[in-house]
Amino acid sequence: TGTGAQKDRVLTVEEWLQKWETGATAFHKEQGHPLLQKHLDLLLNGRSGLRIFFPLCGKAVDMKWLADMGHSVVGVDVSEQALKEFFADQSLPYSEESVPGISGAKKLQSTSGNICLYCCSIYDLSSAVVGEFDGVWDRGALVAVNPCDRQRYVNLMISLMAKNSSYLLVTVLYDPNKHKGPPFYVPESEVKSLFG
Repeated sequence: TGTGAQKDRVLTVEEWLQKWETGATAFHKEQGHPLLQKHLDLLLNGRSGLRIFFPLCGKAVDMKWLADMGHSVVGVDVSEQALKEFFADQSLPYSEESVPGISGAKKLQSTSGNICLYCCSIYDLSSAVVGEFDGVWDRGALVAVNPCDRQRYVNLMISLMAKNSSYLLVTVLYDPNKHKGPPFYVPESEVKSLFG
C-alpha cells in the first residue's frame, strides 16, 4: 500500500496545541539541527543577509543561530506557547501585534527586528503578508502537514520563494505501515512530483 495507510490521517490544530501543552514535543531539538549545520552552504549559497523561512517552526533554536549570522528569520506556528517559549528560552525581548487581514493571528517580533514569528495557520499566510524568501528550512513541516494538504502546502511554499531561493528539506525514511505518523512518510518520488 505504500503510503496508503497514512493518506487519510488528519491531525487537528487542537492536537498540535496539546502536544505543546503536555510537553509531547520529542520533535523539538535543544541543540541546533546537525543537518542544517552540515548543509548550511546549500541554503546560503554564498549569500549573506538572507530572508529565511521556518514553516511550522515551533521553538527551533536554529532561528536564533541564523539570525545571529545576520539573516532575517520568519517563522509560523499555530502554537503561541511554542513561539513565546522560543523568545523566553533565547532571552530575547519581543513585541506582539495583530496581523492585518488575518483574524486572530499574532505577530511576535524580536526587538532587534530580525526574527518575526507568526502565530496562525500556515495556510493563512501569503507573500502579500510575509513577502518572499531566499531560503526555506523545512525540517518537520512537509512531513507534519496532513497528507491530504500536502499539495496545498507545497503550492504555498513555492509562492513564497524568491527567484534564486534554496529549499532545504528533511524527510524521514521508515515503513509507513508500522507507524501512523506524524512525522509522515513522504518518499522522494512524491517530493519530486509535489515540487516539480
